[in-house]
Order: sequence, then C-alpha cells, then structure tokens
Amino acid sequence: MLSSYLKVKPEIEEALKKGKPVVALESTIISHGMPYPENIKMAKEVERIVRENGAVPATIAILNGVLTVGLNEEELELLGNSEGVLKASRRDLPFIVAKELNGATTVAATMIIAAMAGIKVFATGGTGGVHRHAQETFDISADLQELANTNVAVVCAGAKSILDIGLTLEYLETQGVPVVGFGTDEFPAFYTRKSGFKVDYRVDSEVELAKALKAKWDMGLKGGLVVGNPIPYEYEMNYDDINNAITEALVEADKKGIKGKEATPFLLSKVKEITKGKSLESNIQLVYNNAKLAAKLALELSRL
Repeated sequence: MLSSYLKVKPEIEEALKKGKPVVALESTIISHGMPYPENIKMAKEVERIVRENGAVPATIAILNGVLTVGLNEEELELLGNSEGVLKASRRDLPFIVAKELNGATTVAATMIIAAMAGIKVFATGGTGGVHRHAQETFDISADLQELANTNVAVVCAGAKSILDIGLTLEYLETQGVPVVGFGTDEFPAFYTRKSGFKVDYRVDSEVELAKALKAKWDMGLKGGLVVGNPIPYEYEMNYDDINNAITEALVEADKKGIKGKEATPFLLSKVKEITKGKSLESNIQLVYNNAKLAAKLALELSRL
C-alpha cells in the first residue's frame, strides 16, 4: 500500500537494497529557507558533497502528491523557483498527498519519509524547537516530537538560534532524545559555535557515533538522535551581532503578528537583511559541513 504513495529514485533504492550509505536531505530549506538562485546552487552542492564523502544523496519532497525520495534537476528547480510549494510537516502530509500538491518537507516530514524508505541518516541546517515565549504561545516545532518517535539520526548545526535553545534541550530530554556534540561539549547555536548549553554526550569520531546509533536501535529504543555539528570557525558569526539581529527580527515579527509556520522563514529572511547577507553565507556553509559529516556517519553505520 505504501508504494502507491512513495517513489524512491532507482539509484537510491538500489543503494538501500545493497546496504550502502544514503543520506536524506530536506527541501524546506530550498523552498522556504533561502532565496533563488542561491537555494538551487546550495542544493546541488550539498548532493555533491554527500557523494564526495562516500554516500548517496536523497533529497526529499512531495511532488504532485507523491512522497518523492531523490530529485532530478528539473524537480529541484520547481521547488526552488515556484509559487505555491507548501511547507510540509507531519500534519500536512495526508492533505498534500490527497490533493496532489507540491510540498517542501520540514525536518519532521523529511524524517518520516526517510524512515519509510529505510534511510537512517539525515543532514539539515538546524532543527526546529521551542520558540521564544513558548510558555505563553505554546509554539513548539513538530520536529521535536518526530525526533522522539522516528528512527533517523539528524545531523545539524544545533537548533536554529531564533529559538529558545534552553527550552528546546529540556523538551528533548523529556522525550528521551540524546543530544550529542560532534567534537564539542557545547550545543552549537546554528550561526555560532557556542550557545551556553552543554550536550548530553560528546563524540569525536563517526565510528563512535555509528556504534551508539546501532546500539540504540538494536535495543529497540525508538526515536532519533540530534548530532550537534558546529559551524566551521571561519564562517561563524559574531555572537553578539547575530543575537542582536535575532532580537530585532523577533520584535518585528511580533509587531506584524507573524506566528506558526510562517515565523521561521520570516525570521531567517529578516536576519539575513539585518546582517547584510552574512547570515545566509553562514547558513550555506554550515549545511555543507553537516552534509559531509552525515555522509561519513552513514558510511560507518553501513559497515556495522
């Protein structure tokens, strides 16, 4: 029954059958996270980096109602330069599929579709999380619940720094989701390497990380794992500058009444405007860095 909704590119299907490493990639970053044409350039480069590091890339989206794992150039262009591509999380999947629409998948939806296809490792920019002032708004990303339930490891540069990182980590702890720092004791904050918050465990090699993942899933402990992979030093933004930009963007979002699924794209766009494009360059570079680590992790996991 699932096969009537799910389409997996032959190259990816073949790799999965043979136990070769595959890395899932999201598409919201293409449709809603970056401007055109930088988004298309970034998407192609991420796929190249995954291949260069020994794995097969699997960019995921919903095209004409079909859950699609692996996109061609024309499909990437459609996602990156078309009006009306919906932002798709778990709750949206049945309706986008039933109405045969196009959807760009968030972290949560990408995890779901990756798990359907049998992909265990996923590279993204940053996860969603608990929004600032969530104690009043209850604005908490569905990504966190997905991490508690879906067996996919998420390699990211931390939670997006527009969020409340402390509350995000508390929520993940409650849900039993391990938060790991790759080569760091501190949870990265997307644009910066520091956040002021510690990780649950530090790992310094892909082999160590793969062994922990295998143990988790072999024991039947459901859910994913957050791998905090800090942005490279040379692309890190000044801690105070980025936090001031985020504060300014949050004030404007509040004035305009921008909430829910519209909040993150608005805030990222506003921060880019305030930082005169520096935040976009940092965003692109941290995604490349995560793709590299995810490919190496998938390779080590395939060897166990």
